[in-house]
Amino acid sequence: MLLPVRSFPPRAISLQSHMSVCRGASEMPSRVLAEADPSTLMEEVESGLLLLKKKKKKMKEQKLMAEECDSPAPKKRKAEKKSSDVNTDTEQIKLKKKKKANVEEVMSSGETDKASLSLSAVVDTPAPSSEDSDSDREKREGAFSNFRISQNTISLLQARGVSYLFDIQVKTFNSVYDGKDVIGQARTGTGKTFSFAVPLVEKLQGAADDRRRGRAPTVLVLTPTRELAIQVARDFKDITRKLSVTCFYGGSSYNPQLEAIRNGIDILVGTPGRIRDHLQNNKLDLSQLKHVVLDEVDQMLDMGFAEQVEEILSVSYKKDAEEKPQTLLFSATCPAWVYEVAKKYMRSQCIHVDLIGKKTQKAATTVEHLAIACHWSQRASVIGDVIQVYSGSHGRTIVFCETKREATELSMNTSIKQSAQTLHGDIPQKQREITLKGFRSGTFEVLVATNVAARGLDIPEVDLVIQCSPPNDVESYIHRSGRTGRAGRTGICICFYQRKEESQLKFVEQKAGITFKRVGVPTANDIIQSSSKDAVRFLDSVPAVAVGYFREAAQELIEQRGAVEALAAALAHISGATSLEQRSLISSDAGFTTMIMSCSQEMHNIGYAWRGLKEQLGEEVDQHIQRMTFLKGKKGVCFDVPASKAKEIQDKWQDGRRWQLSVATELPEMEQSMRQSSERTSGGFGGGRGRRSFGFRGNNSSGGRRGRGGPQKRSFSQAFSY
Repeated sequence: MLLPVRSFPPRAISLQSHMSVCRGASEMPSRVLAEADPSTLMEEVESGLLLLKKKKKKMKEQKLMAEECDSPAPKKRKAEKKSSDVNTDTEQIKLKKKKKANVEEVMSSGETDKASLSLSAVVDTPAPSSEDSDSDREKREGAFSNFRISQNTISLLQARGVSYLFDIQVKTFNSVYDGKDVIGQARTGTGKTFSFAVPLVEKLQGAADDRRRGRAPTVLVLTPTRELAIQVARDFKDITRKLSVTCFYGGSSYNPQLEAIRNGIDILVGTPGRIRDHLQNNKLDLSQLKHVVLDEVDQMLDMGFAEQVEEILSVSYKKDAEEKPQTLLFSATCPAWVYEVAKKYMRSQCIHVDLIGKKTQKAATTVEHLAIACHWSQRASVIGDVIQVYSGSHGRTIVFCETKREATELSMNTSIKQSAQTLHGDIPQKQREITLKGFRSGTFEVLVATNVAARGLDIPEVDLVIQCSPPNDVESYIHRSGRTGRAGRTGICICFYQRKEESQLKFVEQKAGITFKRVGVPTANDIIQSSSKDAVRFLDSVPAVAVGYFREAAQELIEQRGAVEALAAALAHISGATSLEQRSLISSDAGFTTMIMSCSQEMHNIGYAWRGLKEQLGEEVDQHIQRMTFLKGKKGVCFDVPASKAKEIQDKWQDGRRWQLSVATELPEMEQSMRQSSERTSGGFGGGRGRRSFGFRGNNSSGGRRGRGGPQKRSFSQAFSY
């Protein structure tokens, strides 16, 4: 059935066009309505809206009549549909009236002239960005006034720089405070320590004061490493002045710990080994525990603490006891056996707060993940360049090694220009504490460590984390990379890998839900720019008094060399960039240049590229070319040549219609399967996107090969059966 076309008044049509333009582009210049009278504009708005409403209603009625003719529906359904249409129209009329009232309010306010008035008042305002809304929501939900936190604790939290509770703290506060068992899982750097520390402190301070000498602890916090125990104890001490907080860990003297037991303890933080020693010597009483926290519980079993934890918990968790202590488990990674603990030691109504859930990305979202292909023999010198470019001489960097020997050798390597210290299990405890304190305060810039520093340590403003090789398990990578990008800051994590570790790198990508961006080693330009900035900062730190002693020598130098040459030489010497070394983009090997030979058509065999090279460069060229690999799409190849031969090859080569040869400034995408085949035959190492590379000359260190034998996990039925 043909419907008559209704013609609209010219003014209404003009208004409709204006409104459609305003909806499509919110930045409509306001001068379009500059000449319109406010009363006229109101009439146009009202007329246009009424016409639109009538047209829409009539079209719906006609559509309903057509449906009745074609396929009649039950009367009840028609009535329901008509009713819903009437309700919809009523709601739309209310919305239009509200918008009309907004226009009148804007016109009557007198705050803007006619020229500034636009139809944007009639159109819905754009919603705020998701990032802003999420941040505002988090601050609003985490406000201290929403929780049972005393004013004294709020003041102490603010002194620590905490202005509101983070998401994991918001989700767990009431459950922990009310005495419920909780399993908390959140990404690294999200504030899990305060998730149990703040509510436990508030609960203990609100209870009856028990200040008698020799009182047994009511809170026990177990951590896998000494450094984490010290940090957790410090976090407790920072938010309470009434409770006695003590930290027990191995490698320290027994006498201060025994003195603390005699004086009385409210909150005890420690490692399982030392706490078990005190239990076996009948010096420590854990029968009065009301709250037990296992921080990074999965790592504790990995490190062989299963029997020690079993013995400690058996004192407080009696089979026939009516009441068991409140149990709190926190970690960024919770394997399946963690839930077995919940079944055996926690109440049936335990609360599970999982801020990761089935999300793809398990690692911190504030960290950028990069990967560099590099043979272990070149790794030390390349790490020096990477630290210089990504962190500089004034940033903080943590380098993770797989073995203690590798960490010690790398920290003493001359390729690392910044001050570096080592942290691993063979270092005496007193020295470990001094090292961590110096790194926190900025006494030195690079910390080379084993997994001792991977768990829980909150070191502010760590700019860069380097992993010398892909770790044996995904959990280790997640915790290592989580040392940067903490508390909302951003950070970079770079993982070095060899060609034989390509599959392990992909496994980490799959399980951690991340994608490594393959990059090349830093370029000469990157290194020079970074070194120049550091040199200028060093110049700014020179006292004005000292400058006066060198004015005469500086004047003579300027007269001999010129101002620019003299200053450039001085900056180069200060930065240490006195010698640059070219590196392969494919393998990071020193002394090689990467070249690209493009082809006008797709190649089906790499021998076709070899023939093209030999036609112009002779048969002897195959002695110099290494790691030839197809480009993605097979319309060319890339390969390495000795840096000393690059100029000679370029001089001999003549570009034609089929072949073009050039020096690579960026490593293009390569055929994955062909790249692996090329690496097996030529001894190369898988590369990724990068640029033409240079590096400082330095003494290379093998750094030791990574061991493959890691600690084995035990099931909880074995670890906690008694």
